[in-house]
Amino acid sequence: MTTVPDLAALGAAHRAVWAAGDYPAVAADLIPGLGEVLVDTVGVAPGDRVLDVAAGTGNAAIPAALRGADVVASDLTPELLVAGARLAGDRGARLEWVEADAHALPFPDAGFDVVLSCVGVMFAPFHERAAAELLRVCRPGGRIGLLAWTPEGFVGRMFGVLRPFVPAPPPGAAPPARWGDEEHVRALLGDGVRDLRADRGSVRFAVTDSPSGFRDWWKQRYGPIVTAYARLADDPGRTAELDAAFADFLAATRSGDHWDSEYLLVTAVRI
Repeated sequence: MTTVPDLAALGAAHRAVWAAGDYPAVAADLIPGLGEVLVDTVGVAPGDRVLDVAAGTGNAAIPAALRGADVVASDLTPELLVAGARLAGDRGARLEWVEADAHALPFPDAGFDVVLSCVGVMFAPFHERAAAELLRVCRPGGRIGLLAWTPEGFVGRMFGVLRPFVPAPPPGAAPPARWGDEEHVRALLGDGVRDLRADRGSVRFAVTDSPSGFRDWWKQRYGPIVTAYARLADDPGRTAELDAAFADFLAATRSGDHWDSEYLLVTAVRI
């Protein structure tokens, strides 16, 4: 018998994770131009009706709005929407911010010309549900653009380091970085799209050149890592194990004075 996930409970837990730490700083320091790469590749144009799914603080939504598109930025975490609206105001961008779960988007069928997600929808654990929603809200002939960390890249491997130290995912959930696997994304979108194209790129993380310093940077800012350490707060032995594993990973993956993280960028046309 298939287990039906409790999306309300799962959503509450995910909101708490992404509200922890300082995700606006993560987005600003690590991926300030990544959303624009996605917007460029999809070809967002003035007058396009655009939905950014799991938009965070608007990394893709704000550049899309600045191009004259009519943009809705949706995210599960209200704190990120508030921060994004503030950033949009600072940059002179006008768009709508809507609290929404990527598994059950509160938008009509075929309501958007362009549906985007920049390292966002990949964290919705039930991939088939989330992909079905992306397809549902995109009009026939509309464009879908997705950017996700690859399993082999820095962020995908970092989640592998964390895995032994965090609770097991719910039944039926899939790892986030599978959205960075071209074959998996092709299967998710299936016969709902045509002209699917997948390209790999990378982004440079250069906030520090110190593995221990970069570990502490993540511990203070990135919600999944902040909450992983919080769960271990009463277990100094396990905390030390995670510290050591994380530092070893960062030392092994450093390239000179920085780290590079690979992503997969997928574009497709809705049938």
